[in-house]
Amino acid sequence: MKTYYADVLSKVLYEHLSHEKIVQLIETPKYETHGDLAFPCFELAKVLKKSPVQIANELVEQIHSDIFSKVEAVGPYVNVFLNRKEISIPIIEEILQKKEKYGSSIEGKGQTIVVDLSSPNIAKPFSMGHLRSTVIGNSICQIAQKVGYQTVGINHLGDWGTQFGKLMYAYLTWGDEAKVKASPIKELNKLYVYFHEMAQDNPALENEGRIWFKKLEEGDEEATRLWTWFREVSLKDFQRIYDLLDVQFDSYNGEAFFNDKMDDVVRLLEEKNLLIESDGAKVVDLSEYNLPPCLIKKSDGATLYATRDLAAAIYRQNTYHFSQAIYVVGGEQALHFQQFFHVLEKMGYDWVKGMKYVPFGLMMKDGKKMSTRKGKTILLEEVLQEAIGLSKKNIQEKNPDLSNADEVARQVGVGAVIFHDLKNERTNNCEFSLESMLKPEGETGPYIQYTHARACSILRKSSIALDKIHFNGLTDDYSWTIIKLLEQFPEIISRAFHRYEPSVISKYLLDLAQSFNKYYGQVRVLEVDEQIHSRLALLVAVVTVLAEGLRLLGIQAPQEM
Repeated sequence: MKTYYADVLSKVLYEHLSHEKIVQLIETPKYETHGDLAFPCFELAKVLKKSPVQIANELVEQIHSDIFSKVEAVGPYVNVFLNRKEISIPIIEEILQKKEKYGSSIEGKGQTIVVDLSSPNIAKPFSMGHLRSTVIGNSICQIAQKVGYQTVGINHLGDWGTQFGKLMYAYLTWGDEAKVKASPIKELNKLYVYFHEMAQDNPALENEGRIWFKKLEEGDEEATRLWTWFREVSLKDFQRIYDLLDVQFDSYNGEAFFNDKMDDVVRLLEEKNLLIESDGAKVVDLSEYNLPPCLIKKSDGATLYATRDLAAAIYRQNTYHFSQAIYVVGGEQALHFQQFFHVLEKMGYDWVKGMKYVPFGLMMKDGKKMSTRKGKTILLEEVLQEAIGLSKKNIQEKNPDLSNADEVARQVGVGAVIFHDLKNERTNNCEFSLESMLKPEGETGPYIQYTHARACSILRKSSIALDKIHFNGLTDDYSWTIIKLLEQFPEIISRAFHRYEPSVISKYLLDLAQSFNKYYGQVRVLEVDEQIHSRLALLVAVVTVLAEGLRLLGIQAPQEM
């Protein structure tokens, strides 16, 4: 719609403003009674040396089009009311034709985006703290694919470090193979915690942990066997959670994968004369960026996270030839990523310009960081299963005859947890409340899913085959509000992608669901008259966009609830 209006304005303003600039300036009036689109004249006032109010009045006389039912000056704005029937037909027809491909673009054609997400530590519980990186990163992958990019989702596992030496010692001293096989993460974490409890009274145990990690670094057969086993059983445990969330990865190359690639990074830094000595350690000076030096190698020769991340970035560029590499990591890591990116810049890698740190806020409970409850980690799987259980209870109370109740309960329960996270702007903290996120009304995932299911239910009751319907235009206020929202979907997707912000889509879906529910409350959709085809077509368009929007968030859309 903005493009239509800009086309008309361009014929008059081409000497003063580009078509692209006009599109950027066009706004949506706050009140629908003020029109569908508004063009502010402040920019023109600077060029034409006239008041914006005078310019607006002059423009009203100069712009004419069949797509406008009314043009008026409102102060410094030129407001237009669009010809509803003429505008609505191509919008709905495009959705009916393209179906789930509506909103797709070829912006990223031929380009690859690497997304670093989730990244739990093996042999440790998958806690609520890992939810945000996982679902934000997964949604960014879906959105990037929608705008034409090939994506590579990387789960950069925390699978290396002294903690594994401690775990090996703990397992060999106090472990039970049968118990670990029966419940890997639970038992391994219990052993790790027990090790630290024992080490408080016997500090020498810390050295035992270091000895076993050194064995692992040197390729000791027993240490390698244990590490491989811990990693495999952890991944199997994690996969159960990823299956619940419906999240897939293209690579599980974690920290260990880059062990043999870090010496090359150190050598490259030395060749480029970027390494300097500091208290026995080797660092890259970043004072030109007003940043502390980036530690590359400790005084004992051990490499650090920055070294590993540099090796990973170079490997990913050489392997995937990415145009963008996105790191979905908590907000507390800002300094690390500033240093890491600037070191790559000093190394002369132009592709660092495509690397983005995408931070997010904390998961909170009652205003406090959600990490512990009575000293125990809050497990994500337990939260998801509880949400599914509550969803099933709701179904049993409200729709006990639902044929696929277990599957719908999973879709709604998991969707509720995901949507509750993604409706928040990612840099904000997210307050956790299982009760509020499962409500079928308000700003929740179940509300949007229920709206989708309700629209599907109406379509199932239609006496007209959906492949036979056609859209002839609708002009009532309730339909028009929906049509304007449907038209915005491609722009919403583009905005969400460029801001790496899934909440843009979440908020849009809430607006669309609310508008549809108002429409449903006021309009008899299935009444047989000359507009029934158009009303059914509008519903098909709403169902299509709601389902596709939810998919981009990583949420499924049940047809019955």
